Amino acid sequence: MFSSGSKLTLRSLSLIHAAKGGVSFCKFRYKWHRNFVACSQCRGKKDDANFSSLFIPVPVTPNPDDINVGAELTGALNKSDLLKVLNKFYQKKEIKLLALENGLDNYLLHQAYVSFRRYCLEAEALPVDLHVVVSDILQGAGHVDDIFPYFLRHARQMFPHLECMDDLKKISDLRSPANWYPGARTLTRKIIFHAGPTNSGKTFHALERFLNSKSGVYCGPLKLLASEVFNKSNERGTPCDLVTGEERKFSQSNGDPSSHVSCTVEMTSVNVPYEVAIIDEIQMMRDTGRGWAWTRALLGVMAEEIHLCGEEGAVELVRSLMSTTGEDVEVRKYKRLTDLEVEDSAMGSLEAVQPGDCIVCFSKHDIYSVSRGIEAKGHEVAVIYGGLPPGTKLAQAQKFNDPDNSCKVLVATDAIGMGLNLSIRRVVFYSLIKPTVNEKGEKEMNTISVSQALQIAGRAGRYGTQYEKGFVTTFKPEDLNTLKNLLSQSPEPIVKAGLHPTAEQIELYAYHLPNSTLSNLMDIFVTLCTVDDSLYFMCNIEDFKFLADMIQHVPLPLRARYVFCCAPINRKLPFVCTMFLKFARQYSRNEALTLDWLCRNIGWPFAPPKTIIDLVHLEAVFDVLDLYLWFSYRFMDLFPAASLVRDMQAELDSMIQQGVFQLTRLLKNSETGVSSGTSAAIDEEDFAINRHKQSYLRGTIL
Repeated sequence: MFSSGSKLTLRSLSLIHAAKGGVSFCKFRYKWHRNFVACSQCRGKKDDANFSSLFIPVPVTPNPDDINVGAELTGALNKSDLLKVLNKFYQKKEIKLLALENGLDNYLLHQAYVSFRRYCLEAEALPVDLHVVVSDILQGAGHVDDIFPYFLRHARQMFPHLECMDDLKKISDLRSPANWYPGARTLTRKIIFHAGPTNSGKTFHALERFLNSKSGVYCGPLKLLASEVFNKSNERGTPCDLVTGEERKFSQSNGDPSSHVSCTVEMTSVNVPYEVAIIDEIQMMRDTGRGWAWTRALLGVMAEEIHLCGEEGAVELVRSLMSTTGEDVEVRKYKRLTDLEVEDSAMGSLEAVQPGDCIVCFSKHDIYSVSRGIEAKGHEVAVIYGGLPPGTKLAQAQKFNDPDNSCKVLVATDAIGMGLNLSIRRVVFYSLIKPTVNEKGEKEMNTISVSQALQIAGRAGRYGTQYEKGFVTTFKPEDLNTLKNLLSQSPEPIVKAGLHPTAEQIELYAYHLPNSTLSNLMDIFVTLCTVDDSLYFMCNIEDFKFLADMIQHVPLPLRARYVFCCAPINRKLPFVCTMFLKFARQYSRNEALTLDWLCRNIGWPFAPPKTIIDLVHLEAVFDVLDLYLWFSYRFMDLFPAASLVRDMQAELDSMIQQGVFQLTRLLKNSETGVSSGTSAAIDEEDFAINRHKQSYLRGTIL
């Protein structure tokens, strides 16, 4: 019956079975396929019950202008009889299995059937081929299974992904990210890992090689660090440019690029060749938000010699990543240059504060209460936390570091962990619990990690300062043993590096799924992507999706929408989010965001802050100006006032500095209700938690 070498297909098997008096093709296929489907559902693919709900159906409506050719050929259809046929079709188990084989699970099948039934019953004229098939079924000349091809055609119109799922999976195949950087792969790069704790001199040695090279790039985690290297290079006679998301500075007055660049890691070029590259704080590859930038720099920077600086816990991961590129890693280990001693007793009371103390808090509320408490004891205090402008942080650090200044105590958040040179004698952990917000929008309180404890404690006793021996303790006696335990351990091994979808990948997704929103495309990408789980993870895209949802109703080209959603925004701040939305609307109208427009919308000029609420609002305004500058380097024609905005920032920075210098007075005014009338600010943590909860609940309902 079959020629030699021919394949015994499922259709062939069914024909043999039917010839022996068996059941129809659909029924045979159903019986044969049961075990196959059960097994396929248990394979190692991503098990996401809500995956199908990510695909937004495209409405399929009948064309009222169609001529009813089917009725002319076979007569009009009785809608009541048609409904019975459709219901019988949907109830068949064989149809459900055929649908599953074609990518329609129960969720998609139901959506498609409801739409198909509505289409058939509401259409004045069905497509002629479908009309004829239904007429044959009603007259007993056809089988209800014959509707399936027409139903599948309708389903594919509703869900375009059914015809391009293989293409989508290929686009989101992230198993070999090293191949994304062909320029780097043409080089045999020398990788040198400078591994050691804080205050070990590892970055110093890497920078010496950078400063003496013919060309180089420094990739840092913070604007402050990039600016420090920029200044140091030019002071040492090595012309160096500065590139951050918000700023470009050229060392040469004519604006020509220098052979050396200091940049934030996200701005690292993977197309320019260098002799030497430094990637600082390489352990940040593990960061769930920004880790992709370190991974990109490590795999993609075109440098003959790459110096990595960071924790020893990242060494094995770097070796594994470099094995995929065929590059060896030389490890140079460093020990701390000064001693660090854990005290045997806790601080216990603010009365026990000493000159050179830095009290580390993990919330603004603690920053305010501790600062006020210490000043009440007659001590002047410097304050540093993440929300302050860089200029204010540097001013506060300079005030604390100056031996001739009366300020001898620093109160800070973990923002001091990197980016600032501080002359600290003793680090005091006010608490070891750091609040975080989980995926459900609920606040959680977790003990800091070994890595965080070592990074912060290591700031005490900096080499070359007046305190060449460092001390560390806790404020609460009950925390001291926990701290000793944390500091006795080595940093946790870093096992995976972060990845993030590129604009090109999302554009390809949008081509295949033109009716999906950007947030929806990101969800589908992350769900479908294939990652080498032994080396990589997908970075958190919640901030990206938050911005995408915020501007979804604003008409923007896809590439511009993607750029907007990459903007560095603190989504906890309502005022910043509001201005971001206004920026997007103005851009969509192709109207320039002039200085006058900006001043009107932010309420410029401002009075000096009189309360904490005023100060927090001014910090948010500074973030808005930073955001404007970030956009000005990406959409220069519509954000034309960059130089003037930078002048505004300088003025605002000095105003914020005045507020921080008078923090205790602002706290007192807040209690008495005095205000400059700057703004009524919403508590940023409450705002973030409420938005997160709403987003989570929407996702659950969907």
